[in-house]
Amino acid sequence: MTGNIEIKSLLFNELQTKLQGLAQPSYRAKQIMDWLYEKRADGFEQMSDLPQALRAQLAENFRIDKLGVARVLGSRDTTLKFLFRLSDGNLIESVLIPASPALYGQKSDRRTACVSTQVGCAYGCKFCASGLDGFSRNLRANEIVDQIIAIESATGEKIDNVVFMGMGEPLANFDNVMRAIRILNAPWGLGIGARHITVSTSGLAPQIRRLADEPLQIRLAISLHGATDEVRNQIMPINRRYNLETLLSACDYYIARKKQRLTFEYILIADVNDTDDQAHLLAAHARRLAAKVNLIPYNTVQGLPWSRPSHNRQEKFLSILHRHAIPATLRREKGGDIDAACGQLRLQTKREEFATA
Repeated sequence: MTGNIEIKSLLFNELQTKLQGLAQPSYRAKQIMDWLYEKRADGFEQMSDLPQALRAQLAENFRIDKLGVARVLGSRDTTLKFLFRLSDGNLIESVLIPASPALYGQKSDRRTACVSTQVGCAYGCKFCASGLDGFSRNLRANEIVDQIIAIESATGEKIDNVVFMGMGEPLANFDNVMRAIRILNAPWGLGIGARHITVSTSGLAPQIRRLADEPLQIRLAISLHGATDEVRNQIMPINRRYNLETLLSACDYYIARKKQRLTFEYILIADVNDTDDQAHLLAAHARRLAAKVNLIPYNTVQGLPWSRPSHNRQEKFLSILHRHAIPATLRREKGGDIDAACGQLRLQTKREEFATA
């Protein structure tokens, strides 16, 4: 019998309970977690300070999955994009982002991992490559955590900042994402501070309220990308379900319960959402929530009709926000030469594999 429970999907107390069911003392849980997250063991046979009989029990009842590295692309700005293959053959992407000033409110010397939460995406934002090949499934908690472990293993870099802004809608996979965050944050896990973890959403208002009731002080970023329903309806189908006022009301609820400043993510798309009127309205929304704004020039995606505004247009948009005294940054391009926008590398690789099959 091969174990069918991925052991890295368990929280500490859950592992203790499982061990008690195997007539093992609960203190073994700490030893096992040390092997998994401190020593990075990828097999039970490596856990040399555990009795051989226990290692055999673990192998019979649990498994340790490992992401396969399918491709790694390096950018001139030292951004690294990873394409990982899951145990079922599905592909997901993660990005290691180099130190960047004021990235999601963090210090400039942080190493940030941008991780995926789903295989594909069901929400169909018109400018994004993640959903072009449809939605396959949610990632399990261990598959989310394993992205950070795999990046650290490949680069020798310690990740101290995590953003849930890769493929998929994190709040549509709420339970697995929260379980992964608890593992990332726990002292027995990866020990990443809650304030160094940012969850992004395209606008799932009920789940934003649910997240607000979670005790961890994690950061929230709203993928706004439009300051009116008209613009958001054009590029973000989720807005037809939860319109702008519904979304902003959920954000009101969130900031009333959290100590963290909200961030509006706003991808600037030429002739779509980059007008002066959109900038003025965006400033009003940001003022309402005491939010900061992160402007992102659009990363061109093959097969999609959108383009980025000119540099002057980007700067004008930013200047309007500053005129309204809104804390705002214009993110300089990261990874443009390696197609760092979500889903591009996965889609390209799947097409190549299909062509050669």
